[in-house]
Parts: sequence; C-alpha cells; structure tokens
Amino acid sequence: MILLRHGQTVFNLHFGANRVDPGVPDPNLTDHGQAQAVAAADAIAAAFAIRRIVASPYTRAIETALIVAERLTLDVEIDADIRERAGYSCDIGRPPADLASDWPKLDFSNLNERWWAYSDGDPALDGLDEPEHVLNTRVARFRARVAGRADWAETLVVCHWGPIRALIGERIENGRFVRHDPRI
Repeated sequence: MILLRHGQTVFNLHFGANRVDPGVPDPNLTDHGQAQAVAAADAIAAAFAIRRIVASPYTRAIETALIVAERLTLDVEIDADIRERAGYSCDIGRPPADLASDWPKLDFSNLNERWWAYSDGDPALDGLDEPEHVLNTRVARFRARVAGRADWAETLVVCHWGPIRALIGERIENGRFVRHDPRI
C-alpha cells in the first residue's frame, strides 16, 4: 500500500513554528497543503496503479484524498482506524452528520458519533491523550484488513504521521508518501 500524509494545515503551520497548540479543531488544508496534495496526486499517478483510496475521517485527510481521487478518478473510503492519535486540538473531529453535510458523496455510516475520542470508557474525558498502545492496536487492525485484500498493493491510504509512524517506524512530512507492505 502507499501511505500518504495529508497536506499542511493551519495547525501544522503554527505548531511547527513554535510547538504551541494553536487550538484549531479538525483543520482544513492551507493553500500550501492543497498544492502538496496536487503534487502528491501527480507523483502517485505517475508511479503507481492505484485502484482504491482509503482516508481518515479528519477534514485534512479527506481534502487530501479527494484531490488525489479526482486526479485518479476514484472514490474515497473512510476508515477511522487510521485517524491521528488523539493528542492535540487538531485531533478533535466532527460528528458523521456534519462530515456528510460537507461531503454528501462519501459514506460516514461506519463512524461512531465521537469517532475521534479516546475515553477509556469515561465519557467525561475530552478525547485527548490517547495512549500509544491504543494507536498501535487500531493501526494493526487496519493493517491486517488491508493485508488480507487482494488489492493491497494498489491501495492508497491518506492519513497522519501517527499511524504512518506506527506502520513503518518513521515520521514523514506533510504531502509525502511511502510504499509499505502490510503483510510484514
């Protein structure tokens, strides 16, 4: 599969400059982030025969995936198991009905109302500070599903640095992609 980290967001821009959470839930791509997604789409189209696109339910991943999907003339599937590790304001998502209102052609029916929240069973928690082992468990579940599919080598996964790091042990920059064999 090909792992693509979403394009730059306002959160990435400000957090990268001073390491202070700017308090931006579920941010959109910046103009630069959109350009990164277009460049990634062109590079991926030239290098790989992608037949399936799966994206995290965060706005930044959806926007990136839709840019690539338009270039490749493909649909986008949503999977919450490849969402970012809940730790910052940008990791506060939106309910499925709100996402469906923005993207009526995408299917959000498999999402829980608070799909982004880590609560350890306590609904009073704000959904942040997800333990690393929880991220690793859900990413391993996703990896196993993809590895079991015949089209794993032709699958593009648009997600975040946390799931990518969990899969390959490395961090990659916004708009970058890497090939990964989910069977290993």
